[in-house]
Amino acid sequence: MDEKISLEAIALYGDSYAESVLKGFFSSKDKISGQEILTLCNVQQVNLFVIRELFRAWKEETKKLKSAYFDYENPDVKEALENFMGVLSKNISIDRLHFAPLLKKASSHALMVIFDPYDFFSMIITGKNNKLEVESFREEIKYLKVNKAPLDRMLQKMEEKGAKELSGNEAFAILDQILEEVNFTPEDVEDYIEKFSAVVPLDPARFFVSKEPVAKPISQPARPIEAPKVVTATPPPQQQTIQQPPPRPAQNTPRVQQPQQASSLNDRIGRESKQTVAGNFKIFKIKDSLTINQKFMFTKVLFHGDFELFSKAIDRIDQLDTLSAALRYIDEEYASTWDRDSEEFHEFMELVEKRFS
Repeated sequence: MDEKISLEAIALYGDSYAESVLKGFFSSKDKISGQEILTLCNVQQVNLFVIRELFRAWKEETKKLKSAYFDYENPDVKEALENFMGVLSKNISIDRLHFAPLLKKASSHALMVIFDPYDFFSMIITGKNNKLEVESFREEIKYLKVNKAPLDRMLQKMEEKGAKELSGNEAFAILDQILEEVNFTPEDVEDYIEKFSAVVPLDPARFFVSKEPVAKPISQPARPIEAPKVVTATPPPQQQTIQQPPPRPAQNTPRVQQPQQASSLNDRIGRESKQTVAGNFKIFKIKDSLTINQKFMFTKVLFHGDFELFSKAIDRIDQLDTLSAALRYIDEEYASTWDRDSEEFHEFMELVEKRFS
């Protein structure tokens, strides 16, 4: 099943949760202070993300301070502005109209980092214009308390390198290494489900959707594996190079098998020759050639969010000697649940081909 996070579902629940909190607080008050924001929601991460949004607003306003007469880049001036911000932070006063969008955005982001941290990591480290600025990254994670360990370690590595900014690819490569080093496991969500549900009933299964309609599996007779025939075909439109979101931990959502197709994996390879990120060179080990984007993408779409299952499959394919053996293994163990028309399937099979080319 090609399962993905539904940003719309998260936003809808986030809005509902925020509206309930707003209704309770502003029923007796006209404005909210900084201290009241810190204790507003029963999920502390939501409160902290509201403060983060206020800090962002302050940063954007200070960027507008330009003058032909005054040097706002002077260290003393910058220090004075920071002190000024400290005074302002103790005098926050926001009415409901202006506070509502801050709370709704903070609620949605809190849901993301709790229930789908890998996608949240991707969103954070992509940065602006595919660049991750160290200083901005440091400020971002200062307000993060849930599933923070990998990003803390990432900041440490960036500081050790003395880097001021990284490209998106560099950032993903560092995060990939960190996730393997620390064997990261997302925090348990049960306590958060209980806290959110105390305000608005929450079923996290509603946050995940499948791209294809649900269908019952259809039994097919065993198919012989033949050597692939490469037939020239019109290349499909070039895929966009947008970073794909990382895999989420396995959820307690039902796994629906896609019906087996009439053609085998060898037939699929014979029908088309598709250029992907694999390029035109041989891959000696699939495991060593995968980018973090591919790991996250394949885990989420082809292996139901189960990273251990994905790793087991890659290790087994790398141990095999021939393409036919690899195709037989994939066909027997996994392909019955895969959508063979998906981009992820085609890209994965291209890597397998390159492994044995």
